[in-house]
Amino acid sequence: MTGHRFHADEIDTSKPHSARMYDYFLGGKTHYAVDTQAAEQVEAVWPDVKPWTRANRAFMHRATRWLAAEAGIRQFLDIGTGIPTEPNLHQVAQGVAPESRVVYADNDPIVLAYAQALLLSTPEGRTAYMHADITEPEAILAAEELHSTLDLTRPVALSLNAVLHFIADEQKPYDIVRRLVDALAPGSYLVLSHGSPDRRPGISDAVTNLYRSSGIHVQGRTEEEILPFFDGLELVDPGVVMPHRWKPESERARAEAEALDLWIHAGVARKP
Repeated sequence: MTGHRFHADEIDTSKPHSARMYDYFLGGKTHYAVDTQAAEQVEAVWPDVKPWTRANRAFMHRATRWLAAEAGIRQFLDIGTGIPTEPNLHQVAQGVAPESRVVYADNDPIVLAYAQALLLSTPEGRTAYMHADITEPEAILAAEELHSTLDLTRPVALSLNAVLHFIADEQKPYDIVRRLVDALAPGSYLVLSHGSPDRRPGISDAVTNLYRSSGIHVQGRTEEEILPFFDGLELVDPGVVMPHRWKPESERARAEAEALDLWIHAGVARKP
């Protein structure tokens, strides 16, 4: 764990934060009144936001389980971790392969405050947490926590779930992903989910304006704009799809999600 320590007064509770709003949408308790207010405003114009959030979380669980059980991955790097909500990625991976090693990274002080929940590894495996920003990939790749936990000469699953739609074009999100993937060994995987513009007129603009008026940049991207994140990689079947269509646990679960307008795209791809 990093040497960073945050006092309570260093966590800004005067304005909403995307990670704490996400926690609200998942039914968690680690958020403040300002986050609840902002989240309720989003839900008022986008009633599917909670199912959207749950579908994204379920995709992360299924993808992690598939990587551990089917692809044999034993190392995971989760950037944009968010507030711990059980089961966390390491619990899913270590539930399949107890020896799995996981590094979490996030830039929100409140995630660091709750990071102990992310460090409860199995005896056979290991977990670590670093306070880091996805817009600074070189710092992540140079971090002691990363190299003391993962062996980058062996395959790693890089998890970027619902984080890149908070990265503006001028921050060069495609370059960020490319730099992170380039540092991984052949046989590694990229797991990515990304919000897309809702097909219903006005909803995407309303949600975007609500987030941005709260000081949170959000930018949905179309499927055509999301696909380049996987350039040079081998997409795992069924490719880049809405998350409930990616290896659903049951036809019933897929059908229930299909009845909603869940505009988010997700995929898993292997580095050759």
